[in-house]
Amino acid sequence: MRIVIYSMLALLFAIQYPLWLGKGGWLKVYEMEKQVELQEAKNSLLALRNAKLASDVKDLKDGTRAIEERARVEHGLIKDGEFFVQILPADKSSGTQVTKQ
Repeated sequence: MRIVIYSMLALLFAIQYPLWLGKGGWLKVYEMEKQVELQEAKNSLLALRNAKLASDVKDLKDGTRAIEERARVEHGLIKDGEFFVQILPADKSSGTQVTKQ
């Protein structure tokens, strides 16, 4: 009788192995679902970036305001009659140094 019970248990484990640890088992499915979730999060971030870039391209094609703003920020260009003032941060290395003796 024990041989029948042990053989049935062995058969049960043999049947369960592919379900849990096999090529298409539950653990692989769980890992793949996590990878899909990560990829969907990356895709949504990229979709937001693409929408922003598309709106920038549309704005650059249609209006002059975006071109002017980009020229001011990236190249420091100014219009006639405007003054450009640049304030530099205080230089900390030029201060006096205190040494302990």
